[in-house]
Amino acid sequence: MSFPLEPRFWLLAVFVASALYAHLRGRVRFGLARALTDFTVLLAPFNALMYLFSRTPARPFLDTGAFPELAPLNEHWREIRDEALKLDDAGEIKRAATHNDIGFNSFFRTGWKRFYLKWYGVDLASAQALCPRTVELLAGIPNVKAAMFASLPPGARLVRHRDPYAGSLRYHLGLATPGSPDCYIEVDGERRHWRDGEVMIFDETFIHHAENATDRRRVILMCDIERPLHAMPIRWLNRQFARLVMAASVTQNWQGERVGAINRAFRHLYRLRLAGKALKERHRAVYYVGKWVLIAGVVYLIFVA
Repeated sequence: MSFPLEPRFWLLAVFVASALYAHLRGRVRFGLARALTDFTVLLAPFNALMYLFSRTPARPFLDTGAFPELAPLNEHWREIRDEALKLDDAGEIKRAATHNDIGFNSFFRTGWKRFYLKWYGVDLASAQALCPRTVELLAGIPNVKAAMFASLPPGARLVRHRDPYAGSLRYHLGLATPGSPDCYIEVDGERRHWRDGEVMIFDETFIHHAENATDRRRVILMCDIERPLHAMPIRWLNRQFARLVMAASVTQNWQGERVGAINRAFRHLYRLRLAGKALKERHRAVYYVGKWVLIAGVVYLIFVA
């Protein structure tokens, strides 16, 4: 029995195996059609390496004690809270003014808001001006790669999703929270709620969603922390990916701040997305036939042509 030796066949096999690995990894899963057409599948081969070399267990919530370097944030949470609430009261924790935040664009429609503090090597002048103490604390922890204040007002929610990049883990520090099970996050079927001054760390590549069904706002410090990995070459690969790709998705709090290449492109591509959504409303069958034809065409061009 012979096997095809052309690199494209091996590339296709690795891609499909990685996508299925990511799909089967958790207890909560999207339908196979969505899982294989969701844009997050594009990073499946890279993410598979992150999972295989991860030093943390493959479970939704992680032991916060395994990250002692993050302790200064918890120790100074009241100072961080003071800056966050001042920002929120001034209306600075807000949705993007334009379609230039590809990572969180869909969340704005359901009430979620944010203020960036740092983003994969890019510092923001607005953060340094408005919350210098928080920026100072974050700067002292090298494995915090990105950070923001995130607000979930009463009645707001986040729909089920999984984040596309497995090179980081997600850190939440409760600052001003209802402290109620009615304001919660659920990761891979496991539900927890925020409390003031308390921390949770979870793997955001598991499917998760959140909701604030109380009459009080929820404000947290949210950070991306570098995933602990075995093997120096894999750590190097992850850091290069973050430097080249994740940094290109930076966006602004204030007009005039840097917008990365990915978000500049997204501003234009969003017009096509709006046209697709309009077609879906008018001719649902035509929309899905066109979507699958486009996907099949891309796969053909990459792996067959």
